[in-house]
Amino acid sequence: MTISSFRSFTLAILVAILVWSSATHNSCNATRSGRHWRKNRSTSTTLSKKKSGNNHHNGGGGKSKSKSSSHKATPASAPAPPEHDDGGVPAAANTYNVLNFGAKGDGIADDTKAFEGAWAVACKVKGSKIIVPSPYKFLLGPITFSGPYCQPNIVFQIDGTIIAPSSFKSYGSGLFQWILFTKLVGLTIQGGGTIDGSGSIWWKSTPFDDPLDDELKLIIPINGTTGKKILDSSITDSLGGIMPSIKPTAVRFYGSFDVTVTGITIQNSPQCHLKFDNCVGVSVYNFKVSSPGDSPNTDGIHLQNSKDVLIHTTDLSCGDDCVSIQTGCSNIYIHNVNCGPGHGISIGSLGKDNTKACVSNVTVRDVMMTNTMNGVRIKTWQGGSGSVKGIMFSNIQVSEVQLPIVIDQFYCDKSTCKNQSSAVALSGISYERVRGTYTVKPVHFACSDSMPCTDVNLNGINLKPVQERYHMYDPFCWKTFGELLSPAVPPVECLQIGKPSSSHVQADHDSC
Repeated sequence: MTISSFRSFTLAILVAILVWSSATHNSCNATRSGRHWRKNRSTSTTLSKKKSGNNHHNGGGGKSKSKSSSHKATPASAPAPPEHDDGGVPAAANTYNVLNFGAKGDGIADDTKAFEGAWAVACKVKGSKIIVPSPYKFLLGPITFSGPYCQPNIVFQIDGTIIAPSSFKSYGSGLFQWILFTKLVGLTIQGGGTIDGSGSIWWKSTPFDDPLDDELKLIIPINGTTGKKILDSSITDSLGGIMPSIKPTAVRFYGSFDVTVTGITIQNSPQCHLKFDNCVGVSVYNFKVSSPGDSPNTDGIHLQNSKDVLIHTTDLSCGDDCVSIQTGCSNIYIHNVNCGPGHGISIGSLGKDNTKACVSNVTVRDVMMTNTMNGVRIKTWQGGSGSVKGIMFSNIQVSEVQLPIVIDQFYCDKSTCKNQSSAVALSGISYERVRGTYTVKPVHFACSDSMPCTDVNLNGINLKPVQERYHMYDPFCWKTFGELLSPAVPPVECLQIGKPSSSHVQADHDSC
């Protein structure tokens, strides 16, 4: 072979090698640049194995689909989940539909165990969501969703209806609540659903010695009739056994932080509808309470030993206080609330059975009261100690409210209460722009003889009478000291300007 021929042969071999190498390289690039390529293939495979063996959404090529489809069957013992939990959105890994845990949602079968099962799983996952879907109705017995070892930021998405048992049997000798959330952080209850406490059986059989709102003593019908109002005869007579000694609150939060309730409706509670006890950081908005005006002791929102609370954009219709603020509460801000029927927004009652009560820094503003017993009220018992201070009621619109402005330091919901000299101290209470119509008495200030109310300021008060079916009265004041910052309608001439010449000085153990 000549040198020339050898060079030609060698060049041909090199060209062939380059062509083969180029073809192989382009083939690999085509595979890597495809839109289904996964950078970390081993990680994807590992994650897909954790999803109950169903990886048909991996989006691979034809061969990958064929292999994955042979492994997509779920175990026979696992519940078959719906393809989508809500609104056609694919279910997230941390979303748990109660239907998948055995709930029937027919309003007849007891779904308590299914809710407990969903909670047991969701509790372990940070930011998890429990779905209570529409249009189902879920019958629940008394139930507790508890921490403190649950992960934070759990969401209850209530779009369906949750109903309480229609008999007393599930409550045994008595429970403080029907649904309890305890020792949780960042819990949110949201959605457009309803929680129904089936309260009519409790109201119908209310004992005659149940406590009554003491302000009833100020509301005397023109015809002189008195006595307890008879409940609507349409309420069922099926009592379902002997009524327990304690009526349950519908929904109670205890010892929790950063709690939110929004969107839902709570109705027909046996007693309080929504209670927060020993909670810090509470937000309630776009929320509704609905119960008859004659349903006894059915407060809308009850606050006790709770701090940093925001309530706004709510509609509260009930048979007692729309919002009740009890001892241990501070930094409470309530605005844009519709109240009625009901007994208004109240601080108290405080100091019962010679107890110490402390409430401070409460603002209630931009509120509409319609056909309520009271408007804005502070009520304390004789014999108590502690203080209520830093209270602002602003821009309160009242319509046919019996008693728009009330301070009552002689509160008593029993037939008789003994006179006592000690009292919860009231100071720094402001009323501004309280306007509208009343049917009994515009202002009622009844303060303690030994501990007069101080720094009670009135500004922009304009209340006009509407003769309805009650006796009408002029403003009343007793041991109430403060300042009229503008002329009041009607004139509140009974308010004593300035400070009392002498008053009982609180002992150190009385101060908050």
